[in-house]
Amino acid sequence: MADGITTINNAAMEPEIVDLISFLNKMGAKIEGGGTNKITINGVEKLNGTSHNIMPDRIEAGTFLCVAAGTGGEIILKNVNSHDLDAVLNKLEECGCVIECKKNLIYLIAPKKLKQIEIKTTVYPGFPTDLQQIFSAMLLKASGTSIIVENIFENRYKYISELRKMSPKIVQDGRVSIITGKRKLQSAEVSCTDLRGGAAIVLAALMAKGTSKIHKIEHILRGYENFDVKLRSIGAQIKVVEE
Repeated sequence: MADGITTINNAAMEPEIVDLISFLNKMGAKIEGGGTNKITINGVEKLNGTSHNIMPDRIEAGTFLCVAAGTGGEIILKNVNSHDLDAVLNKLEECGCVIECKKNLIYLIAPKKLKQIEIKTTVYPGFPTDLQQIFSAMLLKASGTSIIVENIFENRYKYISELRKMSPKIVQDGRVSIITGKRKLQSAEVSCTDLRGGAAIVLAALMAKGTSKIHKIEHILRGYENFDVKLRSIGAQIKVVEE
């Protein structure tokens, strides 16, 4: 609503930005360039009310795909845009997963043994930094040694110290984490360090033998709606308790 034209250079290109621009334009905004690195905003005097369906959460979708892959199961995700997850689906297929995509639906079947892979996080449409933690946990069950390079955020590996309580086969060196697959993970008492790291810890606990106790789950609850309910719906033995 500023006077004149505002230009944003080096803009994020994620689908969430495109969705936000679509919403604002419905309200009467004049914004162009969504999905590119240059966004132009022509100020308007007022905005109107509108109705808008928010896009599916691609990071939540990627999380549940990794849950199925890491636990050796299969899953059908509904109300999901597979095109937003191309880089993620490619890596899951490299791991040996069988994936079928239809309109608003993804069907994944995990292999008997996941294969090791290499991942480098980058800006969209590359591999998302928000899924490197969940992939790290999943790859603890893969054969061979996997390597992940974090190119977006520093200090994105705080969760590794907690994962090591379940498997010592993951180490960090600067922006690189090295994951050596292990057949069995041990249950443990661990704490969430952040949102996606917390989801990774939950996945590791689902893959581990025995019962794990996870503290500081407020990080998880901030970013996943009814996470425990959805996991129970696909067979997980998980419950939230008050400390």
